[in-house]
Amino acid sequence: MKKYRILDNIQSTKDLKKLSYDELNKLCSSLREFIVDNVSKTGGHLSSNLGIVEIAVALEREFNSKIDRLIYDVGHQCYVHKILTGRKQEFENLRQYGGISGFLRPKESKTDACISGHASNSVSVALGMAHARTVMAQNYNVVAIIGDGALTGGMAYEALNSAGDSKEPLIVVLNDNNMSIDKNVGALSRHLANLRLNPQYLNAKNQVKRFFDNVPLGKPVSRSISKVNSAVKSVLLHSSLFEEMGFAYLGPIDGHDIKSVCETLSIAKQMKKPVLIHAVTQKGRGYLPAEQRPDAFHGVSAFDAKTGLLPKSNTQSFSSVFGKIMCEFAKQDTKLCAVTAAMPSGTGLSTFASKYPKRFFDVGIAEEHAVSMTAGMAKQGLNTVCAIYSTFLQRGYDQLIHDVAIDGNIHAVFALDRAGIVGADGATHNGVFDIAFLRSIPNMKILCPSNFAEMKSMLYNAIYKEKCAVALRYPRGTEGQFKKDTANEPFSLIYTDNKKADITFISYGIMINEVLDAVQILKTQNIRAEIVKINEISEQTVQMLKEQIPNFAKNIAVVEDVVQNGSFSECVARIAKGKNIICFNTGNKFMPHGNVKQVYEYCGINSEKIAEKTKYTLKKMGR
Repeated sequence: MKKYRILDNIQSTKDLKKLSYDELNKLCSSLREFIVDNVSKTGGHLSSNLGIVEIAVALEREFNSKIDRLIYDVGHQCYVHKILTGRKQEFENLRQYGGISGFLRPKESKTDACISGHASNSVSVALGMAHARTVMAQNYNVVAIIGDGALTGGMAYEALNSAGDSKEPLIVVLNDNNMSIDKNVGALSRHLANLRLNPQYLNAKNQVKRFFDNVPLGKPVSRSISKVNSAVKSVLLHSSLFEEMGFAYLGPIDGHDIKSVCETLSIAKQMKKPVLIHAVTQKGRGYLPAEQRPDAFHGVSAFDAKTGLLPKSNTQSFSSVFGKIMCEFAKQDTKLCAVTAAMPSGTGLSTFASKYPKRFFDVGIAEEHAVSMTAGMAKQGLNTVCAIYSTFLQRGYDQLIHDVAIDGNIHAVFALDRAGIVGADGATHNGVFDIAFLRSIPNMKILCPSNFAEMKSMLYNAIYKEKCAVALRYPRGTEGQFKKDTANEPFSLIYTDNKKADITFISYGIMINEVLDAVQILKTQNIRAEIVKINEISEQTVQMLKEQIPNFAKNIAVVEDVVQNGSFSECVARIAKGKNIICFNTGNKFMPHGNVKQVYEYCGINSEKIAEKTKYTLKKMGR
């Protein structure tokens, strides 16, 4: 087993207090080496964790994470925290089925303060914990570590405004790496750049500090230092946004200077008020390939740690195909625009952004804003497609209803990437609620392509033929065995063996491939089946399906990659009176992380489990 020098001697966070600053720097180097070695084998979030090493070490040194509450936002920045809080040996199973999560997970350790998979929630949760501490007269520190783009989310500003006004002792550490997955965008990014880079302010601040370093310290002089620094800042930078919100602003500091970070945290802890520490860091720090391409190494599959070469795949994904189709359509349609929430590369829109920059809009990690802005663009006549991961569109639910659907005449298209099971990112990222929350909204259709050909046809129909709001739902990864384009029919019979069927399967999207395989297994066991593929989920489709139900087999199985409550199977059960309904879905539970096949098996929606349960149920019912 490889040795990691000083890191191997750290048995608990208490050991950090025994180390000199020189030894802490060596520990940070060991941690970076350990992270690269392990993530290169398991995959995971690399660049962000390399960038936050000194901050994370300083936090564990200055605070007691078993008692104090450290809230990482976005939670994928938590690897160092996990390593130092007893999970170093488990990193060989990071994000693997049965292994540790890549995010904060309280079930793993009481040092994980809360669930943290989506961005911009940390200050809200931290303020809630601080209020609880005050009300219950308890004594612990609360720290929100926000960064990697999370401060571009509107929820963060709601919380900062409330926290600053509350006067609760609370520390917010801004890990400012100028990145989320892609480059940060917007006015805030420019504001932080001013704070980071204004040489007048930094030089003046240093001159003031050097002058007062030679003056015997005392309260009057300390107050003078504070007033002078504030005056300099007020003249040169007008005012820090954070100070206007009621925070004491400390920084900017070098987030890779372990001594500076530790000392600043110590000062903030003693201030007993809302404090924001602005730490400037480099995403990918200490690993040259990640420093040069922080976006490419944000979330990675297993790779060659020595060369930094990422695995190349010639396989197209639904995301990449979506991006190509958008470019193809945009070439002919000057009114076609694309909107995304800090995910141009993840949603396949990077090429669109470079080819059509005036028609591409990245709003940062602000899904609510993205949905409402899309509504406004569509209302004024633009053909607007908003591409958001399914799990993140949950944050725009109110906007879908209020700003899109109620009007009844807003023709906006929402491309829901990563629908269904996504795998290693786990419960916070699975797109298993979209059918339930979208199906409940009037004036909205859901289109479910099963392959790339249908992706193109359905996207074309959504943009140019539909008049209402449309959601196009597709999975992470590539297409399967089913390649036929049935997009122009609300539903279609795609398989029958021309004999009276024992069971009719109803499914949609990528799950059609599991059903096709299950039917072949059942065929070997003398069970005859037919498959009805749903392409459009809407009330119109349900009514048309109702007319065909009498022609289906006595037994109907509905196969989906979503939760049971609100699933399409509920529609089928409602209209299929007198039929035996078998439901295959993820159940009303949160799924573990692991690869997609493993999670399918866990949920009982892979082909083998579908065939097994079908055979058992039919036998029990006497066919």
